[in-house]
Amino acid sequence: MVHNNIKKGVKDGIPIGIGYFSVSFTFGMLAVKDGISPFHAVLISLLNLTSAGQFAGLNVIVSGASLMEMALTQLVVNIRYALMSLSLSQKLDASVSLADRMLIAYGNTDEIFAVASSKPGTVGKWYMYGLMLLPVIGWSGGTLAGAVAGTLLPADIISALGIALYGMFIAIVVPVAKEHREIAVVTVTALILSTTFYYLPVLKEISSGFSMILCTILAAGLGAVLFPVKEEEK
Repeated sequence: MVHNNIKKGVKDGIPIGIGYFSVSFTFGMLAVKDGISPFHAVLISLLNLTSAGQFAGLNVIVSGASLMEMALTQLVVNIRYALMSLSLSQKLDASVSLADRMLIAYGNTDEIFAVASSKPGTVGKWYMYGLMLLPVIGWSGGTLAGAVAGTLLPADIISALGIALYGMFIAIVVPVAKEHREIAVVTVTALILSTTFYYLPVLKEISSGFSMILCTILAAGLGAVLFPVKEEEK
């Protein structure tokens, strides 16, 4: 069975687009607050389509880090997309061309991957384009709305709304960490490492880009050593 109805794809992408709008609104607001123009903030969202990568990249830009740090940060934060694209390529119908697969890889976010992978049988390019449409619009549109709001709202309100970002990450991580001990250990390890790099005299001299890379690799590496996935569980 091949799922290749663009209208069905658009319908399945509605909740994703709505969710992306709220998250990217915060990104747009913070980007303008940190000196990024609304145009460039929207351009970042349009070309990247990655929440964690964009928020991490924003910190790297603001800190004045090098292009090498930016490239390594994005590689570490977004490397999962390469794995998801490899997996999704097995789900795509054989009629999907290489050019279409490259465009689909651009919009292959966590949520789009999950929805497409849940379909029985294979999926075609038109379903994938429909599925990607509203999330891309929602992500870019939310960034634009947040950037515009950041230029119009008073500084006190912008500062207060900035807390929503941390609340969002807490809401995402805490429920999962309660159910899975391995996630809790990796999260706490990352927090401890990040705090250590921020306060210790020698480590705090390391740029924010490289410290983020090190914290991610060390915390994830510890999780891989302590909680390896057995072959029969894959």
